[in-house]
Amino acid sequence: MDGKSEIEMLSFEATKVRLLRSLCIESQTMQVLDFAVFPEPEFDMPIFCANFFSSANTNIVVLDLNPLHDVISQRDYKEKYYKGLIPLGLKYAELLPWGGKLTSESLKFFSPIVIWTRFTSSSYKYDVLYSAFMDYYKAWLELMDQAVVETNASKIMCNREAQHRYLTWRAEKDPGHGLLKKLIGETQAKDLLVNFLFNGIDELGSKSFLDYFPEYCCEDGTINQSRSIIGKSFESRPWDGKGEFISNSFEN
Repeated sequence: MDGKSEIEMLSFEATKVRLLRSLCIESQTMQVLDFAVFPEPEFDMPIFCANFFSSANTNIVVLDLNPLHDVISQRDYKEKYYKGLIPLGLKYAELLPWGGKLTSESLKFFSPIVIWTRFTSSSYKYDVLYSAFMDYYKAWLELMDQAVVETNASKIMCNREAQHRYLTWRAEKDPGHGLLKKLIGETQAKDLLVNFLFNGIDELGSKSFLDYFPEYCCEDGTINQSRSIIGKSFESRPWDGKGEFISNSFEN
């Protein structure tokens, strides 16, 4: 709507991949990349996630292999996909330090190797970020190459619901919603979130946001717009060098 910003969207599907999509926004003052790859429900693979925001002085980054299932309570899932990636995560955690407070609700959708960082613009930092993106994506592709199709109907259903829950959370609480609303208006922003960025909400399940996250329900039945209900956030990285969750690293 500003007559200056450009938005480019691409999406693909492939063997084992339900949706690979990217959204790029470019203007005179900022650049945005929102890139994700969602596996078919026959695989319990993590979801590849890269969200980069860049302006003249500030860069905000989230790069991760988002776990399909809870890595804090389901140790076998964490061992299956992240045990061999901990050294990679430690390498970039040192080069791209923790970016500050992250809500406990959001943390459930991140892995022990997540890169959540903020930094001022520099060629060195951009080179590091590009290397991190390539290394993480190659790691994800290697996992996908090794992935074996699930034939158990109940496990496939579990994967389907887990991905639907993830999509439902992201479409409702994605921090990029405000920027999209500013650029293309509320109606088109919501359509973009539901039907492109987090496509699959209408196909993979029928549960609503409040079915999955009833704690966000207001007295009038609407969804609480706050990012956090619990009110706890993690000021420092909540995983140790072995990828073990550190439960006492949060601040109110």
